[in-house]
Amino acid sequence: MTNRDIIIEIEDLKKSYPLSGTKKLDVLRGINLNIFKEEICAITGKSGAGKSTLLHILGTLDKPDSGKVLFEGENIFKKREKQLAEFRSSKIGFIFQFHHLLPEFTALENVMIATMIKGKENSKKALDILKEVGLEERADHKPSELSGGEAQRVAIARALVNSPGLILADEPTGNLDSENADSIIRLIFELRNKFKQTFVIVTHNEEFAARCDRIIKMTDGKILE
Repeated sequence: MTNRDIIIEIEDLKKSYPLSGTKKLDVLRGINLNIFKEEICAITGKSGAGKSTLLHILGTLDKPDSGKVLFEGENIFKKREKQLAEFRSSKIGFIFQFHHLLPEFTALENVMIATMIKGKENSKKALDILKEVGLEERADHKPSELSGGEAQRVAIARALVNSPGLILADEPTGNLDSENADSIIRLIFELRNKFKQTFVIVTHNEEFAARCDRIIKMTDGKILE
């Protein structure tokens, strides 16, 4: 691979959180990592290893204490808050274990919200993406009328609708039964192959991780090579 194939470069990333008094909890202890374009990368490790913290920093939902995160060669944490928000809405898509759909809105409206945040409301594109995840006929249904697997598909559509280069997923199958989990896994690979996007996925699902292009194992805030 050449440097042009790298979408994310992480250099000596550190993050800690204050405890009582002068104590602190070191969560990330010098992470060095490259993420390549169009790969599906699993991040694994025990609870407390730093997986979700790393994911949140990649998504600019949190900031590191030190180190660099380069997105396509640009140091993203040199951006101002408004620029970071614009970057996040256009370049990053998020999928969470609990889909976080707004209950008062339909599936279509939940997907459209992502385009509205970007400032370009687009119902047609939202519907097109719902078709891609197999939910065109459920577009007018509210989350309470959807199964767990269907709700997660809506969340995936919401993550994809702005055509971000990087999709970050935190336990996307963790709240699903085995049949629905397998369906979501297959869908993620299909979407990667079609839209050429990069997925970084935190998961405890060993089968899911084994099917990914690469597994990054974390322990005590470090990466096990």
